[in-house]
Amino acid sequence: MIRQTCEEALKRLQTDVIDLYYLHRLDKNVPVEESVGEMSRLVEEGKVQTLGLSEVSADTLRKAHAVHPMTALQTEYSLWSRNAEIAVLDACKELGITFVAFSPLARGFLTGKLTDPEAQLEEGDLRKNMPRFHAENYRKNMALYAEYEKIAGEVDCTPAQLALAWTLAKGEHIIPIPGTKHTDYVVENFGAVDLVLDAATVQKLDDLINQETVVGPRYPAGVQVEIDTEEFAA
Repeated sequence: MIRQTCEEALKRLQTDVIDLYYLHRLDKNVPVEESVGEMSRLVEEGKVQTLGLSEVSADTLRKAHAVHPMTALQTEYSLWSRNAEIAVLDACKELGITFVAFSPLARGFLTGKLTDPEAQLEEGDLRKNMPRFHAENYRKNMALYAEYEKIAGEVDCTPAQLALAWTLAKGEHIIPIPGTKHTDYVVENFGAVDLVLDAATVQKLDDLINQETVVGPRYPAGVQVEIDTEEFAA
């Protein structure tokens, strides 16, 4: 499947080589060493330049890296999704692997533009099924956002820029990848690159929004169990 997916991607992209090829979901029935072994053969054949993994534990990352050097690890990371701080961030730093933080804006929560998920989210939007976006949970989480917005005002930046600057402050090996459909937001997000937060501000944000203060798990119960089993491993 790994090879077939790569071949199909090369055709769709109309290219001879993929710069970074991710294993986006780990098959628990296949040892990661086998998966990475097959991916490494694609590198040897010149079809792929570098390899990456997505949402795996530090232990799994080390096993994979021992088979073939990993260039990147992609995992959700933001003020309200902090699982990576358990061990993965440190493992990436130790092994020289770039940590790619997806959903650094907490899936829109930290932008302030999503005030009523039930009314604003379209049918088919994955966030509709995420507990943190359910009406009662979101109402409580928005109480945290009010204080967060005050901090953005103190720093003189937008809420989105504050979230990205916090992510960048967590390590030079971390690259946030916010998603957006609007050019204006892309320009706004790039403004975070020049924003340097002092230690006191970072600590204030850490204390305000974290997995202890946010209401609701990241995913519905069945998916959350699967994610936690991997992410919370040492």
